[in-house]
Amino acid sequence: MASTTLLYYSKLLVRCSAYEKDGSGGGRVRVNGAAHRVPLQVGAALETKINRSLAGLMRPPVLSQPPTEEEAEGRRSQRQNIPSEKQTVDPFRQAVIVEGGVRYRQTVVVRSYEVGPDRTATLETVLNLLQETALNHVWMSGLLGDGFGATHAMITNNLIWVVSRMHVQVDHYPIWGEVLEIDTWVGSSGKNGMRRDWLVRGRSSGAIFVRATSTWVMMNKVTRRLSKMPKEVRDEISPWFIDRHAIDEGATDKIIKLDTNATYVDSDLKPKRSDLDMNNHVNNVKYVRWMLETLPDQFLQQHQLSSIILEYRKECGSSDVVQSICQPDEDTIMPGENVSIVMGPSLSQEIINGHHSLAGALQQWPTKYTHLLQLKANDKYEEIVRGRTTWKKKSYSISNVLKF
Repeated sequence: MASTTLLYYSKLLVRCSAYEKDGSGGGRVRVNGAAHRVPLQVGAALETKINRSLAGLMRPPVLSQPPTEEEAEGRRSQRQNIPSEKQTVDPFRQAVIVEGGVRYRQTVVVRSYEVGPDRTATLETVLNLLQETALNHVWMSGLLGDGFGATHAMITNNLIWVVSRMHVQVDHYPIWGEVLEIDTWVGSSGKNGMRRDWLVRGRSSGAIFVRATSTWVMMNKVTRRLSKMPKEVRDEISPWFIDRHAIDEGATDKIIKLDTNATYVDSDLKPKRSDLDMNNHVNNVKYVRWMLETLPDQFLQQHQLSSIILEYRKECGSSDVVQSICQPDEDTIMPGENVSIVMGPSLSQEIINGHHSLAGALQQWPTKYTHLLQLKANDKYEEIVRGRTTWKKKSYSISNVLKF
């Protein structure tokens, strides 16, 4: 009877409880405001249970200890499922290793959020795809440790990769929904550098859309100074080297340094938190956005970039203030070349004068520009990256021009 009564009361929805002993060998328990007489042993058991519940409510919550750096790294690796050995096929990334097991090939689809108003992929999209496939190549090699492509030996030596030079040539911009094949591979560049190249093709046509080459060096993660390549790192990556170039550059001209007397200057550019990468500095793709924002909107509406060369000098952090400078190369204006954008029957002067967009389209623009990004350090500016861009006109038809 006592156990049955105790079970009955333990299943009640209790809002407020109390137990009072009386002189008859029993007691009364109040549950949700109603009094119930119970035998002594049942009341004692309920009193103990109530006291324990109250003690539990008064006890401060036990806070879990934050994981150690090693535990956090282990959890990340488990979630990422980073391979510890070389993989030849990655079904999730639609990627394979080809050409004797050293060249990486990935199939990608151009997404809706990667294109601009003209439904073609933006330059930032192209650069992001190059960066992603490079990291995935290291992933499949079984050498990936942490950070942007750092190998196990690099982590041991506290080293990270930084890009020192990049050259991208765009023959055609892919459109929304187009399926691409991106090949990338690495090679040596002097004693302490590494070269990485890319080819971007249309999967159905096989036509080459983009060619790119880049040079990478090592930086100490703590001191932020450039470092020589340790032997153990070279031993890791040298079996992947291919002596092949996506762009035959030959002798390269040095990009001149601009000053604030340039034609276009945009000051007080500030990085956002979303601009930082895993190495805690501004991603190099963001630099390109700042460089191109100095160009006039009218020029960008009529032209598309066909080549960009970048020479990186210094990294940029989240608290830096950046200045973007741009100077057009007036010697690259082609006489009469802008008129060729109008196709079809010749237009009367009245039509030309009546359509401001068409008159603007007939304006002559230089096809090459020099760029400089610099950050403000105390009372002086320090270079972040120099750039050189080459442009070509977008294709227009007479119907496209007149409908504006």
